[in-house]
Amino acid sequence: MPFQKIKSEKLSTAVVHQIESLILRGILRPGERLPSERELAEKLGVSRPSLRDAIAQLEEQGLLSARASSGVFVADVLGSAFSPALTRLFSTHDDAVFDYLSFRRDMEALTAERAARLASDTDLKVVQAIFDRMEAAHSRRSSEEEAKLDAQFHMAIIEASHNVIMLHMMRSMFDLLQEGVFYNRQIMFRQRTTREALLDQHRAINAAIQARDPDAARAAVVAHLDYVYQSLADQRVSDRNEAVAKLRLEHELGQG
Repeated sequence: MPFQKIKSEKLSTAVVHQIESLILRGILRPGERLPSERELAEKLGVSRPSLRDAIAQLEEQGLLSARASSGVFVADVLGSAFSPALTRLFSTHDDAVFDYLSFRRDMEALTAERAARLASDTDLKVVQAIFDRMEAAHSRRSSEEEAKLDAQFHMAIIEASHNVIMLHMMRSMFDLLQEGVFYNRQIMFRQRTTREALLDQHRAINAAIQARDPDAARAAVVAHLDYVYQSLADQRVSDRNEAVAKLRLEHELGQG
């Protein structure tokens, strides 16, 4: 018979499972410091030896890392699928930049649709709070803060989609997302694209998700990232035209 005697779970094993779950669900984030041993043991209701055993197991799995005189942290390696060198390479080649934007459009359209259907009331409050901060930064004309909040807004929607595979895949690309947001905004400002247009697009995304309208949420994300894609493409054409115009001017002046 395929039955075995039931064994009570060791406290350290229960701690391992709880911390694993928090990491898997994206609640504990890469680089985040855990509470002190005393505080964490109290929160979990276990002895410090049991906690030490659990942390040792999680370190062995590569999920936690201890830093001398600093504490225990969620492993940084979980936060990025790409090396800094590869991230820079992506950002400096047109085909990679446009492929990245296309990937974001397809994936974030799906996450927005899922968020509109599956987000909890608390998820919606988080998304709304970040958008409110975007509006406040916009009114202060704080472009740098606005760009940071832009990235946080998109990540909050991804988190609200409640799919751990999507969450970790997109979070592993957070460096690309954040650099992309700064880069895309810089390009569009050069092109005289209004900051109001970008804010209105985020307002439409937020409104659709708050209304729990999956189709509208997907459409709003697609419209926003298509707009970013086209603005970037237009700037590329403008840059090439300007280079040709400078050569023509140089030639004309040389003829004089």
